[in-house]
Parts: sequence; structure tokens; C-alpha cells
Amino acid sequence: MIRFESISKTWPDGTRALSNISLDVPKGQFCVILGPSGAGKSTLLRAVNGLTQPTQGSVAIDGTVLTPATERALRKRVAMIHQHFNLTNRMSVAGNVLAGLLPVVSTVRALLGWFKPEHRAKACRLLGHVGLSPEHLQRRAGDLSGGQQQRVGVARAFMNDPEVVLADEPVASLDPKISRDILALIRDAAKERNATVLCSLHQVDLAREFADRLVGMRDGRVVFDGIPAEFTDARVEALYHGVRWEDAPKADKQPGMPALEVAIA
Repeated sequence: MIRFESISKTWPDGTRALSNISLDVPKGQFCVILGPSGAGKSTLLRAVNGLTQPTQGSVAIDGTVLTPATERALRKRVAMIHQHFNLTNRMSVAGNVLAGLLPVVSTVRALLGWFKPEHRAKACRLLGHVGLSPEHLQRRAGDLSGGQQQRVGVARAFMNDPEVVLADEPVASLDPKISRDILALIRDAAKERNATVLCSLHQVDLAREFADRLVGMRDGRVVFDGIPAEFTDARVEALYHGVRWEDAPKADKQPGMPALEVAIA
């Protein structure tokens, strides 16, 4: 569904954010990207919807390569859930959820609130699915708690029935209980629609719990790619605390476990 083909990204100051990454993320998979700050997780996600342009390589969605000519059409198929919610605080909850239709409705109609009755009904249903009652519809988004705001963000993301959901540290500012609730909402909504989720996280325990697949990144490179059961404590130590990758499998290898894949140029 998502294909990264040898993509690299170098910023104008010479910082290399991504280095020759190739990944295929199949349809319906919940893929979590882990890694320390500065590993390149957000840059990789933003390459999928065109917010970041790779210096080299390409990104394709369902076989269509992302280019200036295809970007607008592909963005209609992709939704994003943000770390800091990215809601319009003065707008109502209902208005923020309906904003998920911006890729497919005109800006004028959106600004004037000219949404079809079926769109408004869908927004109400989605808010119910994420655990918010009808009384929240006309509340200002800025008056909600952090957990409630992210529930609105999840509802907005699924308003246009996306094929791909990008979740960039969606629970970074939430407590563990609410974090699990939010990730469960994203997972279940995606599974219902057979949507692909690419999610960056810092919390290893949550990644192991919710991911179908884990991708570990450090210094702009993919250094681990496998199922949660293979992401052992030694590999966590190697990813976050500078232990040599070559030593990680020896320190925590279980019978029958494949050796760690290391992508070092």
C-alpha cells in the first residue's frame, strides 16, 4: 500500500534526516515506527502526504508515485493525526470533525459551513464511536481535555474514510490509560475500513501492544524491522541508549529468533 523506494532527505543545513530507506507497508497493517528524537520518524511520515519532499527516492501509495501532479489526488486518500491535536480551538467540535472533509469539499463551502446533512450525521456517528456524546458537538474544541481533543482528532481523521492514516506521536502528551484508549480507537477504526496505519511512538510498551509490525529508526536509518515479539529488551537498549547493534542479539537472543537486521552504510 505504501512503498518507500530508497528515499533520503537532507535539510538545507546539511543535516541528513533520512538515509536510503526502502520499506513496503501493506494494506491494513498497523505499522509503528520507534526511535529516539531526531531519528527521522516524523520526516518519514510527512513524506507520505507530501509535507516533506525527499531529496532522493520516491514514495508511492497503492502503486501511484507521489509527485506534484498526483499529490492532490493522493492527499484525499490520506489522513493525519497530530501530536498536538492540530484543532482549531475556537471552532466547535462538530466543525473540527467536519474539517476532515477539506480534501474533498471546496474551501468556500467549508468556511461557510455548507456541509451536506449526511456529512453532519456522519460526524455525529464518528464522535459517538470515539466516546464523545452529542452534548460535545457545539463545545469549543479548546475547552476540552487533552484526551477529548485527541478523540476529536481521531474522528476528524476518519471523516473521509482514508486508505492511509498517519499518526505522528498521537499520544505523546496523554497519560497511559488515555493513550491506550486513543490507540485502540485508531486501530479499531482502521481495521473496520482496512486502512493502513503508519504511527510514530516513543512508548515501547504501547508499540508492542498495538503494532502488527515495528520499525526501529536511528540517525535516519532503519535498524530494525520485525514483529513486536522480536523487539527484545536488548534491542530496545540498542535503539535508545547507544548499545552497539551488533551486540544486541547476543545479549537478548532467544532460540529460533532471527538475527537483527542492521542497515549501516
